[in-house]
Amino acid sequence: MIHKKSYKSIQSQKMKKYVFSYLMQKVTIWLPLIIIISLIFLLLPFCKDSGFNKSPNFILFITDDISWNDLGCYGNNAIRTPNIDRLAAEGLVFENAYLTASSCSPSRCSIITGRYPHNTGAPELHLPLPEGQVMFPQLLRESGYYTLLSGKNHMGQEVMKAFDTISPGRGLGCEEDWIDLMMNRPKDKPFFFWFASIDAHRDWQFDDKAPFYEAEDVNVPPMLFDGPETRADLAGYYHEISRTDHYLGEILNELKNQGIENNTYIIYMSDNGRPFPRCKTRLYDSGIKTPFIVWCPGKVTQSKTTSLISTIDIAPTILELAGLEKNPEIQGVSFADILISPNEITRDVIFAEHNWHVYQNHERMVRYKNWVYIRNAWPDRQNLCFESTAHFPAGHELWEAYDKGMTQPHQEDVFLKPRPSEELYNILQDPYQFRNLADESQYREILDSLRTILDFWEDETGDTVPLNPTPDREDLDRNQYPGFERGEMPGEGRNAQNINRPGPVRF
Repeated sequence: MIHKKSYKSIQSQKMKKYVFSYLMQKVTIWLPLIIIISLIFLLLPFCKDSGFNKSPNFILFITDDISWNDLGCYGNNAIRTPNIDRLAAEGLVFENAYLTASSCSPSRCSIITGRYPHNTGAPELHLPLPEGQVMFPQLLRESGYYTLLSGKNHMGQEVMKAFDTISPGRGLGCEEDWIDLMMNRPKDKPFFFWFASIDAHRDWQFDDKAPFYEAEDVNVPPMLFDGPETRADLAGYYHEISRTDHYLGEILNELKNQGIENNTYIIYMSDNGRPFPRCKTRLYDSGIKTPFIVWCPGKVTQSKTTSLISTIDIAPTILELAGLEKNPEIQGVSFADILISPNEITRDVIFAEHNWHVYQNHERMVRYKNWVYIRNAWPDRQNLCFESTAHFPAGHELWEAYDKGMTQPHQEDVFLKPRPSEELYNILQDPYQFRNLADESQYREILDSLRTILDFWEDETGDTVPLNPTPDREDLDRNQYPGFERGEMPGEGRNAQNINRPGPVRF
């Protein structure tokens, strides 16, 4: 007979063994999961820094007044841009990226909205973006992104809605606070930074952040007069371009320091062409074509692409990469596929416009394949820009050489009056657009086709030629005309500000 205490002891031991056996079975089943969960918690700090499984970050580095072929990676062997060249070598270089306007504020308002200038309500220089226009940084902000603008704004007060932080920037090019802003950003949110330098905008300013260039070493574009004033002018321009390169290098270093370089897209571009005669404001490639490089290691193919893109395509591309839907008011199309496959085609045509920029103008341009067609609504007018007058050294030397009969025909464009109402160029055969083919009978078929395409775009997007346009603000000597007032805007007669149709994109 078992003693009562012994029986309880035996039962207790049996229970302990049973419980231990049961727990061991459960531990065996759940141990791998426990280990995995523990590893996840241990690796969370690393994942946070590396951008693992997170929304991507974006930096739009928009420079001022830089033409596409004034960088080392685009073939200029006289300028030193090692960081931009590195970005190009590690990223995707676009050889056919076009602005919608070669004019500061219309170009920027077009980029931030993804809309053509006459559809933004701000198609002329120094007009602020009106209330109610879509802005893709605001869409990012509303989805949880931290959004910041530092440097040149030039779009008005309405853009304050799109950014958590707006800084005027510091330093000669407004770039000196960028690293501080990157370091002090909220670390629990993805970010979009609109970094806008005022390099390379006149007047030239010099510091130790960029090399100094000798006048004899620069490359003089063929539409300019090759003389000592022009060469010295270009040397100052080169210095400011190289200063943007310096700050791009600082950005790349800071991304590496923070461990987020593999989850951050950088776009390097300009708002319009170089501030020299027949460049800035113009619809030739010297004015309307932009350097455009997209970089994100592991997410962007290292290559070059000849695919056409427009700067209204930036908005839908960034939204797609951020996992957001395209707003129906955005007229651009995403080129995200090109970032992976450089031979992809996302549009067959691009359009651009030239509106008032100190001087009255109304030109429209379409590029299709290797063809460019330009239509001028007011061919009786000289095609002027402030930077093409005699006020600055290159302009002064050009005007002086013209007066002395020392210029070549391709250097005399700014003096033409009247001008051709239509221009047609084959970009492949004539990259500087010096030979107008519009009056040559063998090109009648392509001319008619491009006329039709441009007509359709103007009709679809509500573009118009103003009946009471904004007049010239000043004469060639910078004397302002008394009583200057804005006139009717392009597209105003058809309420283009509320039209979302993009016109032709693919055929």
